[in-house]
Amino acid sequence: MGSSESVPEKSVHEFSVKNSKGQDVDLSIYKGKVLLIVNVASKCGFTDSNYTQLTELYTKYKEKGLEILAFPCNQFLKQEPGTSQEAEQFACTRYKAEYPIFHKVRVNGPDTAPVYKFLKASKTGFFGSRIKWNFTKFLVDKEGQEDIKKALGGM
Repeated sequence: MGSSESVPEKSVHEFSVKNSKGQDVDLSIYKGKVLLIVNVASKCGFTDSNYTQLTELYTKYKEKGLEILAFPCNQFLKQEPGTSQEAEQFACTRYKAEYPIFHKVRVNGPDTAPVYKFLKASKTGFFGSRIKWNFTKFLVDKEGQEDIKKALGGM
């Protein structure tokens, strides 16, 4: 899939997304935090290991400034079939997720959520401009840029 789509935003903090109840959340509230942004699914073979590890990471690093932003996505073999609120209840009940579970999004195609267009815009090569599967993760630094070295240095 050719080149990445160009986006005018310079930071994740410029986006507004919907929470699981459909209310707007301005991502600028996460300025100064390292973000792990992930597309999640409740019916995937990787669900148990990923949700378990996400909860462990959050518990270990939330006091050091890590926030996990989880976006349910039903694009991969329809493995997140329920509503956004059902996805949130699943993660919070079964995996004790204390991080936000947002509204279901599309991560590929013409209806890709704007924040995912931004995250994918910096990716080239093997990764390309498409999310390949559930639980794809983006590590975002405190300034809102997808930059692993800066993000890890800030922890």
